[in-house]
Amino acid sequence: MSEDSEVLRIMEIVLTAEIFNQNTTLDINDLTPSCREIFGATCGAEVKRPVYVSDGLIKRSLSIADAHQKLKENPFVSYEEFGQRLRITALDPAAQWFVKQGGKPCIEKNPALAFHFANIDSNGYDYQKIRAANPPCEDTKAHLDTRLSKLIGEDEKLRGALDLVIINAPEEIEQHVGDLVCTKEQLDVVQKVQHSILHRDFLHRHRIYEIGKLLFVGPPGTGKTSMALALSRTMHMPILEVRLSMITSQYLGETSKNIDRIFELAKKLSPAILFIDEFDFVAKSRTADDHGAMKRAVNSLLKNIDKINLVRNGVLLIGATNHPQLLDEAAWRRFDEVVEFALPDEEMRKNILKTITSTLHCAIDYEVLAKQTEGFSGADLRMMVKEAILSALMDKRQNIEPADIKKGIAMVKNREAIRHQNWI
Repeated sequence: MSEDSEVLRIMEIVLTAEIFNQNTTLDINDLTPSCREIFGATCGAEVKRPVYVSDGLIKRSLSIADAHQKLKENPFVSYEEFGQRLRITALDPAAQWFVKQGGKPCIEKNPALAFHFANIDSNGYDYQKIRAANPPCEDTKAHLDTRLSKLIGEDEKLRGALDLVIINAPEEIEQHVGDLVCTKEQLDVVQKVQHSILHRDFLHRHRIYEIGKLLFVGPPGTGKTSMALALSRTMHMPILEVRLSMITSQYLGETSKNIDRIFELAKKLSPAILFIDEFDFVAKSRTADDHGAMKRAVNSLLKNIDKINLVRNGVLLIGATNHPQLLDEAAWRRFDEVVEFALPDEEMRKNILKTITSTLHCAIDYEVLAKQTEGFSGADLRMMVKEAILSALMDKRQNIEPADIKKGIAMVKNREAIRHQNWI
């Protein structure tokens, strides 16, 4: 980071503190994640005003030493030796100085600054839009970890559930739903869920509860898990990912309790997404005669699904299976929406390829390549492009050429051929 960039970064923090202190209508989600850290703001608690900026806090959070020295020539910033605190002495002139020095990109990502500049700048910063794009504190891993620690402290039995699920905060998920290439039907279901969450109180008053239990069906690699994860980021809900085959305890009597604990954890973390992968494991267990305990565990799973609810409990339940034909009526009817994830058609393959390669330099005829990759899943296409990238890098290039893509196609087809070999 250059010295000019450091000065601008420090000034952003000091300006944010002054604006936040002067406007009591602003809350923790008007602060950027770095400002929250510097000001010691924690989710779930009111931010105590005034907030302060000191040399020590800047150094610890931004790795910038002697912040006051970098702003000593600025006439709108004072430095208090006692406490090593920096503060703005004249807000409007300091704000104008900030813009002239190139602060506009910072304003466009900082709700507190946008709130102030929307009233004084003719550029018309959209405060509501900038606040909506700022990661809410409820989306952070730190907030999720705090909640989990508190829940375990209140109920030690929930600790066992943590060993059976993969939990991610929304900020840990890279993709939004808008980043995926989806069918119209998939996007329609997403919109239904979004409106259901928005109008939960209305639905509850009218006792409309059969909403928010989705079954994703389709071949491997078609985006079922990607969609579930993207919903977490898009809807600002932590996601608990469960694979049914993994929660089968060697002591079968514990399996039912494990299932109960997972559902209880999802309810206590609500609003949350509970994503159950390999849902066809239910069908396999129900038809097997080996263990009565396992059948009881599966019945426990189905009963828990009956009891959980998006409207009442704030939990979006998603089941996923590669083998929908294995599910019996008892499992099938518990889902109010069945969402198909088929292999992408030619147009979808073209769009997926464009999305995957959007940041790369590629000599690709997307129309031709979409035709050549018939039968490829989205995961296959990503694997193909990855192989093409490695081919180019091994040839000391960063641009992808047709020969690289050809190697990628061959690799995917070879993998599929090996998978279908009979080794017996």
